[in-house]
Amino acid sequence: MTATPQDGMRIGEHIVGISRRSGTATAGAVILLLFVIAALAAPLLAPYPPVAIHDGAILARPSARFWLGTDSNGMDVLSRVIYGARYALAVALSSVSVAVVLGVPLGLYAGFTGGMIDEVLIRLVDAMRVFPSIILALAVVAVLGPSVVNIIIVIGFLDAAVFARIVRSEVLALGTGTFVEAAVAAGNPVARTLFVHLLPNAIQGATALVAIRAAWAVRVSATLAFLGVGIQAPAPEWGVMIQQGAEFMITGQWWVGLFPGLALITLVLGFNLLGDGLQDLLDPRR
Repeated sequence: MTATPQDGMRIGEHIVGISRRSGTATAGAVILLLFVIAALAAPLLAPYPPVAIHDGAILARPSARFWLGTDSNGMDVLSRVIYGARYALAVALSSVSVAVVLGVPLGLYAGFTGGMIDEVLIRLVDAMRVFPSIILALAVVAVLGPSVVNIIIVIGFLDAAVFARIVRSEVLALGTGTFVEAAVAAGNPVARTLFVHLLPNAIQGATALVAIRAAWAVRVSATLAFLGVGIQAPAPEWGVMIQQGAEFMITGQWWVGLFPGLALITLVLGFNLLGDGLQDLLDPRR
């Protein structure tokens, strides 16, 4: 079937309705859309390649040639900030995907089966949450190596516990529902009961949490890079840029670390605004 003008009008009306119901979600979505555009169109938007060294322009102040100045290597800060959106979004979206794929089925199964399986699984989840996440991520990445893939896997694995717990709590609340009893009585296998009958009713809390955990993933990735165990220079990653610019703050070259820091704060703000808005939209009590 092909899309019709009426379909487009209905989609537009739906988007307008959501924006009116939650200005917070709309503001967050707009911020994230701008970063997505910057990441996708980085070769068109960035005035220079992100690792191009400009001789004679070491720590150059913001000017008509270098709008946000250059760093200690003579690289254009604006170009590196734009390309840095690719690393931030890649880590955020990929790690959250890993967390959802691991945590949601675990929470579904633990909450549905109950008994000893539920106790063992939830105690494992609690044990993971006892330790500070950033310390665990720091230790594991230091052992595995500072690659983007390792960072995504570590953050996703640690965050899976959050999704497992929230889905489990939803399943426990729904477990005595008549639709679950009817699905079991009809002879549905466990997998079908979990993913066809329970999941659509237990996923709202996890859906609203996705944007919030994506913001957390961005912060953790930047923190690891700042501490020297995350993504390494000369990659245009915001945490690396902040770390490189920190030493120049006291000598007056504030632009090296300021602008990637502002980009990081703005992206995290966008994710948090979207997450808060989704919670308002999906939670009938709010």
